[in-house]
Amino acid sequence: MSSLENFAGRQVPAEINGRDAIPYMGVGGRKMTGRKAAPLIRSAADYPASGDKRTPSLKEALVNAGLRDGMVISTHHHFRNGDLIANQVFDVAKELGVKDLVWFPSASFPCHEHLIQYLEDGTIHHIEGSMNGPLGAFCTAGKMRGMGVLRSHGGRWQAISDGDMNIDIAVIAAPTADVFGNATGDRGPSACGLLGFALADSIYADHVIAVTDNLVPFPCLPWQIQGNNVDQVVEVEQVGIPEKIVSGTTQITKSPDRLLIAEHCAKFVRDTGIMRDGFSFQAGAGGTALSFAIYLKEMMIKAGVTAGFVRGGSNKYLVEMLEEGLTPVILDGQTFDLDGVRSMRENEGHQNTSPFTSYNFHGKGNFASMLDVVILGATEVDTDFNANVVTHTDGRLLHGIGGWQNCLASKCTILAVPSFRNRIPVILDEVTTLCGPGELIDVIATERGLCINPRRTDLIEASRGSSVPILEIHDLKREVERICGGSPQRAKTTDQVVAAIQWVDGTTIDCVRGLS
Repeated sequence: MSSLENFAGRQVPAEINGRDAIPYMGVGGRKMTGRKAAPLIRSAADYPASGDKRTPSLKEALVNAGLRDGMVISTHHHFRNGDLIANQVFDVAKELGVKDLVWFPSASFPCHEHLIQYLEDGTIHHIEGSMNGPLGAFCTAGKMRGMGVLRSHGGRWQAISDGDMNIDIAVIAAPTADVFGNATGDRGPSACGLLGFALADSIYADHVIAVTDNLVPFPCLPWQIQGNNVDQVVEVEQVGIPEKIVSGTTQITKSPDRLLIAEHCAKFVRDTGIMRDGFSFQAGAGGTALSFAIYLKEMMIKAGVTAGFVRGGSNKYLVEMLEEGLTPVILDGQTFDLDGVRSMRENEGHQNTSPFTSYNFHGKGNFASMLDVVILGATEVDTDFNANVVTHTDGRLLHGIGGWQNCLASKCTILAVPSFRNRIPVILDEVTTLCGPGELIDVIATERGLCINPRRTDLIEASRGSSVPILEIHDLKREVERICGGSPQRAKTTDQVVAAIQWVDGTTIDCVRGLS
């Protein structure tokens, strides 16, 4: 396979799954022109005048949608590890003998290990979406027929709206819906909060199937998915397990080291003056980032400071801040626990959003760049402040990108990471897989102290006198290597590219190679 060297000096494939690839051109390097893709023209005359779009089963709905070999099938991940619908879609495809499907999820989770059998027998050709755990291991082993493609949440919307990916059939698991197809996620026995990750699918897909276990009289209010974009409605026994929205990545850390990192981050935000009346912040899904919000809340109360808005993923800690008056608004991209689900249903200031409003690079602005500070995680960072979130030093593909890349647009990006994991240093000369360029990463926060990007002279000056230790990143790297007995060994890889990593503008910033 031919390759190209991109702006970051990484060799990336010239072609991805039969499509010409565009190498990464640097931050803001790709300038787009033209118009966005458009959905197919449909006629209301082809749908029931009664508005009743019900179909008796998912199998019948997929047959009606014209399911055939090679189609792109999309699903969303708002149920996280409690999703019950994506597996059923491909069970039906297997039963019908359909082959070479492309699965285009907004994210995948361990519950989707069930689909490995369909990757092996050819029902699914490849996955264009995050591949966590077992799916990532399968991909890294070089067993997938096509190349995996990992995009950020905003990058996925960009790919759909720019026409890079055409969805043939979108299947939307809807906790509540009416017969016309209006749907919401904030209520019903399987309420998951919101359906923003499925919004682009509903607008642009050639055919849209809404699957629900809570059919209500028309109109379903408030609707997050508009029935005018839905072709069929299927009622099933259960669409998801809401309790499994909470996963290992959305729980407060109990590690003393990671709690110290979270406290360092909160103190840095306070001491540098970022924490002030009307400021805004977002904490990622990791346990350390979630713990940061608890420390910050205490400091806000002590200082008498209230935020202007907070970006979610929401959880009970952000909900407490909303309900205690510490912020008037949560702009929520996904709900990480059942307190967030309840709050979205009950609190006027808890607003559901989508990757279009929050993250899409090819829009007229988005919320990410308006944030004063964001706390994120990473698997690796290097001395140039580049970061990796999809692989570890052993080369295995274990994580998706999520909204991580998109959040780098904030005014201050802090990566909260332990200095080593399992005696393997996290700070390297060069990251295994480049997911985010160092020029967008402002601070690396570890249990030993914080390293500020030399480009951010303003933050360096503002941090003078802070109670948080400020370190030079090369010094920290040497200290950690002394503790761990040296730098880690690089993974031995083959020449086979098993996955491409897309930047927020649709260019290829790096790739993952198979393990030898």
